[in-house]
Amino acid sequence: MGRRTLLAGTIAIAAAPPAARAQTAAGYPARPIRVIVPFAPGGASDVAARILQQPMAEALGQPVVVENRAGAAGNIGMEAAARAAPDGYTLYLGNVGTLAVNPAVFARTIRVRPQQDFAPISLVADTPDALVVHPSLPVRTVREFVEYARARPGQLNYGSPGSGSFNRLEMEKLREAAELDMVHVPYAGGAGPAAVAIAAGDIHCLFTTLSSIIGQVQAGRVRALAVTGTRRVAALPEVPTMVESGFPDFDSGSWQGLLAPAGTPPEIVRRLHAVIVEVVAKPEVRQRFAASGTEAVASRSPAEFADLIRREEEKWGALVRRVGAVAE
Repeated sequence: MGRRTLLAGTIAIAAAPPAARAQTAAGYPARPIRVIVPFAPGGASDVAARILQQPMAEALGQPVVVENRAGAAGNIGMEAAARAAPDGYTLYLGNVGTLAVNPAVFARTIRVRPQQDFAPISLVADTPDALVVHPSLPVRTVREFVEYARARPGQLNYGSPGSGSFNRLEMEKLREAAELDMVHVPYAGGAGPAAVAIAAGDIHCLFTTLSSIIGQVQAGRVRALAVTGTRRVAALPEVPTMVESGFPDFDSGSWQGLLAPAGTPPEIVRRLHAVIVEVVAKPEVRQRFAASGTEAVASRSPAEFADLIRREEEKWGALVRRVGAVAE
């Protein structure tokens, strides 16, 4: 579909009288629904989308197709979703990085403003991040890691899903707090490629979403030193939190949520919110999320999710400006 045709369709839907929009919503959905994930397969957002895919399809009575549109720290997929027709047939699986960090990191170039260009539906997952190291490093705690890195200024490298990514900002917080001198190695395409790199020994350490690395941890290919958030995770009960390890500012992690393009009929947004509430309450869905180190959650309302996005963008935008994190 060309951009002109897509724009015309978007305007037609937005300009339709309320009765026509209500009729469209009443018959929704009448065909397959596409969920755009702005990262490569294997990352936390992709994992969340794959877990939700079949239960959502069953609840909606139509196939749900996951489409990975990686690139530019998630901005390519985010823009594709924001510019789609606001008819409920293209949804977006966003996260703290794309929705709260990217607007500040890419302030000069980003063409999407999440708070204006999307209609939030609901949170779907709350994912702690993990500080992991390659097993070749002789450290088993965060304190040991800090001492080891301090004794070797400039000799260790750390990976991230991109120069302005949320996980890079987490490492910048630790470097600042512990006064560490390390070399940054950015990877494109989300958490998956960086997780592969550390398992292969190409990098020494990184912060990453637990769901993207938990298999490597359980297989012994990488070592988890700590998780972010306020409590340990059931899948790795022996791994302490960063707070327990002496870093109280690391009390939050990543999250993923579902959004539709701005202008999507409110009736459709409410229907999708109800479906998410239903799906994440299913024991089998909660178990699959838990096995990946993630908690299945749902916002109490689309407005509550919109408020979270606003607050998170303010918080992480301030940190981006303070440390000078910019896209490279």
